[in-house]
Amino acid sequence: MSVTLSSPHLRAQVSEKGAELVRLQDEEGQDLLWDGNPAFWTGRSPLLFPVVGRVRNDRIRVDGAEFELAKHGFARTSLFKIREAEQSHCRFALVSDETTLGQYPFPFELDVTYRIEDATLTITASVTNTGPKAMPVSFGFHPAFRWPLPYGAPRDAHAIRFEREEAAPIRRPVDGLISRVVEESPVLGRILRLQDWLFETDALVFDKLESKSVTYGAPDGGSIRVDFPDMPHLGIWTKPGAGFICIEPWQGHADPEGFEEEFAAKPGVVLVQPGEARSFTMAITVSRAGL
Repeated sequence: MSVTLSSPHLRAQVSEKGAELVRLQDEEGQDLLWDGNPAFWTGRSPLLFPVVGRVRNDRIRVDGAEFELAKHGFARTSLFKIREAEQSHCRFALVSDETTLGQYPFPFELDVTYRIEDATLTITASVTNTGPKAMPVSFGFHPAFRWPLPYGAPRDAHAIRFEREEAAPIRRPVDGLISRVVEESPVLGRILRLQDWLFETDALVFDKLESKSVTYGAPDGGSIRVDFPDMPHLGIWTKPGAGFICIEPWQGHADPEGFEEEFAAKPGVVLVQPGEARSFTMAITVSRAGL
């Protein structure tokens, strides 16, 4: 089952599986989101919780005990309950149960709200700690936009413009973990020119990010701005030759190579105290103006 939201300028469809955005269309009905073609990648815009990326040996350690936890966590494959469904907004909820506690031993409620206003879709995920002790959490967004966008510009004309200059080195995943080795930033000033060869060794991981917003598109054609005011990390990823580019705001990232500590000590994890909540927000704004 899914919920459809709309405004005069935007239309979105959200599935109860994973509370995932599965379709995004502009005012002319043109698709902006990847279609999940299994020849490349079946995702469209999964939500990453309670981890981002892979943990070492696919296990987390909590109070000395180990729990098996798959890459990107379990939210993306879980069935959420629809709590609200209106034309301009909807809300989904995932509540911890015996299955989640066997992977992540913390009681929680994850509420995800989608809201359309004009040409902007805002997604807010709020994680509430319903247990008796501090809860370590990571969260990430993973939207895959069409590359090229459906506005006539060729694939190689597309780029990502960062809000600020990004001169700090980047990292790469190695067997799913964050490499100790850093690479020179491929961003020239504020512009990342998108080319398939950039992703031959997997994603670009910006773990020392300055920007809180990026704009994706081409000089001649439409563009998409992604705002992430409270997310400190960013991944950019595709499979070479695929028709999508993922722009992924994260709170946290995969385990660094050699990481063997408790999950609460994992870089990027935040602690949510009992009875408290932590929110994570991403906004997608569609424009017919070029990059």
